[in-house]
Amino acid sequence: MACRHPLLRETNPHTSGVNQTRGRPKRGEKIDYAIMNEGEVQILIECKRHGDELSLRHASQLFRYFAVTHARIALLTNGDDYHFYTDLDAPNRMDEKPFLVLKVTDLDANLIRELAKLAKGTFDLESVLNAAEELKYIGELKRVLGAQFVEPDVEWVRFLTSQVYGGSFTQRVRDQFTGLVVKAHKQFLADRVNDRLKAALGGQAVEPVSAASSLSEPVAEADLEQSENRDGITTTLEELEAFQIVRAIVCSEVAVGRVAQRDTKSYFGVLLDDNNRKPIARLHFNTSQRYLGTFDEDKNETRHPIETLEEIYDHAETLRQTVHYYD
Repeated sequence: MACRHPLLRETNPHTSGVNQTRGRPKRGEKIDYAIMNEGEVQILIECKRHGDELSLRHASQLFRYFAVTHARIALLTNGDDYHFYTDLDAPNRMDEKPFLVLKVTDLDANLIRELAKLAKGTFDLESVLNAAEELKYIGELKRVLGAQFVEPDVEWVRFLTSQVYGGSFTQRVRDQFTGLVVKAHKQFLADRVNDRLKAALGGQAVEPVSAASSLSEPVAEADLEQSENRDGITTTLEELEAFQIVRAIVCSEVAVGRVAQRDTKSYFGVLLDDNNRKPIARLHFNTSQRYLGTFDEDKNETRHPIETLEEIYDHAETLRQTVHYYD
C-alpha cells in the first residue's frame, strides 16, 4: 500500500488523529480505507495491486459499503489509476461510472484543481459533489471524441458529412468522406499542436492555407507575401511543425528570436540569426522519404531518415551542440 499512502495523507482532511484514516482490520472488514471527517465517513477506498485493471467487478465492496454508510465518494485505485465515484444517478447508490478518472503517471493538469478540493486543509466535499456531474460527462465526452478521432464510426461520418455536403449519403460518399474525416481530424490536431508551440515559444504567426483539393497535402504559409514571390517553393504545414520542434529544442541554448527559417526548392532550412552560413538543420521533406539534416563543426551535413516528426527529438543533443559552433 506504500504507493497509495502519499495520496491518503494529502486527502485526509485532518492533520492529526491516528483514527482519521482507518485501515482494514485483519478480519471482518472489506474496505481498505475510510477517510473520516468529524467522525463521519466521507470517502471509501478500495485498493488493488499495482497494474491490475480497474473495473466494476473490482468494486463490489464499494457498492455494498457505499449504500450503508454516509460516504458520498468512493475511490477505486491500483496506485496509478484512481477512479472516483459518487451517487449522481440514484441517492445512496454508487454510480456504475466514475465521475473523475486520474492517472498519476499521465496526470491531466486540468483535474488537479478538482483533486485539491479533497486535500487536507482545503477539504470541500460539497464543491466536489457539485462539480461531479460536469466532470463525469465531460470525461465521457472526451473519451468518445478521442475514439472518433482514431476510428470514426458511420454516424459520426454521416453527421460531419451533412455539415459540408448536401447530397445523399451513399456508400460511395461514405467511403470518400470516411477518409476525409480521418484526414481532417489529423490536420485539426496538428493545427492545435502548432498553435500551442507558437504560443509557448512566442513564435511568428502562421496562417494555414486551405488546400485546393480534398486529396492534396496540407499547406501553410509562414509569410504569404514573401512566398508569392518565390516561384516553385511551397512551404507545408509539416515543415513548419518540424521547424517549431527544432526551435523548441535549441531555445534552451539560444534566444528564440535568433532561430529563423528559410525555405528553398530543395530543402527547408533552419538558421541561426537568419544567416545562411549558420545552418542548424535542414528538412528534406519533398520526397516520400523524409530526412532531417544535421551539421558538424565543419558544416558537413548528415541526413537522417525519419518517419515521424517526433523522431526529430532523437537528435536533440546534436541540434543543441550545433548552435554553439557559431557562438
